[in-house]
Amino acid sequence: MKKVVKFSSLKFLILLSFLFAGSELYAQYGYGSGYGYGSRGGYGYGRQRSSIPQAQEAPKEPEPKTAEELVDGEMPRITEALELNEFEQAVLSSVLKKYVQERIEAQILKLPPEKMREVYDNITKRQDEELKAGLPLEKYEAFVALQKDGVAKTLKKKKKKTKRKKPKN
Repeated sequence: MKKVVKFSSLKFLILLSFLFAGSELYAQYGYGSGYGYGSRGGYGYGRQRSSIPQAQEAPKEPEPKTAEELVDGEMPRITEALELNEFEQAVLSSVLKKYVQERIEAQILKLPPEKMREVYDNITKRQDEELKAGLPLEKYEAFVALQKDGVAKTLKKKKKKTKRKKPKN
């Protein structure tokens, strides 16, 4: 005996709605929903970027460092290169901060090159006099050599000297 199953119209409508809802969900999954395999950074095939131009923020220029920040950043390396004690370090740091600030102020004025060179020479002369008075002679001479050669080169020379002094076993 065969049973014939008759679909009622209500069952038929429910089945049909599931079919349509499933295809709609599948379409959203693959194309443009921002999820799933079809997404491209949130812009899938079916969803386009806005045609309204977006305001672009210019990247902020980094704030120029102050004299204190510049000197404080270099002091550990200078201290290591010159083997300064705490007093000498404090003297050197305060003098450098003072004259670096003067150089920054001179740069802000944007003087002509000849005048700028004259101002820088004057600042350097006063700085040297103050350092000569505040530091022992050998530390002052080492600092002048450091300025001429650079911190990295001075540290390199110092490391070579320490390697030579170590006795070989």
